[in-house]
Amino acid sequence: MAEVINIKVNGKTHRVTADPEMPLLYLLRNNLQLNGPKYGCGIERCGSCMVLLNGKAQPSCVIPGSAAAVYEVTTLEGFSINNVLDPIQEAFIEEQAAQCGYCTSGMIISAKALLTENKNPTDQQIRQALQRNLCRCGTHTRIINAVKKAAAKLNK
Repeated sequence: MAEVINIKVNGKTHRVTADPEMPLLYLLRNNLQLNGPKYGCGIERCGSCMVLLNGKAQPSCVIPGSAAAVYEVTTLEGFSINNVLDPIQEAFIEEQAAQCGYCTSGMIISAKALLTENKNPTDQQIRQALQRNLCRCGTHTRIINAVKKAAAKLNK
């Protein structure tokens, strides 16, 4: 049975009528037309659906939309301000850290969460922060380089 869910996404509060058990991923994509989070596996194993919940990277495929209403949700669409890309987005572009691009949103979300907590992560810390994100194309080296470049930009 559908109910009204008040949810704050990318700084704006939305009133959405949906089944309270509908995964946040579907609420974001189908009801709010935010396509940054992708459907990958549906069992929180690939990271394609990552969003920030109060600044922490979390898979949106298994979290009910109604449960997410207590968080501030940020998707990739919430990163750029006035059409200016976030330094992490810029670094991913500069390092060409995408091949097919399916994992990119989740990688950027996870990198943002890491760099918010740790301004100067080691390679090992970057790998650990991104371990929940799968990339089948093999761009891991470029992704790690992009995170390091973003850290350097943020530390200027």
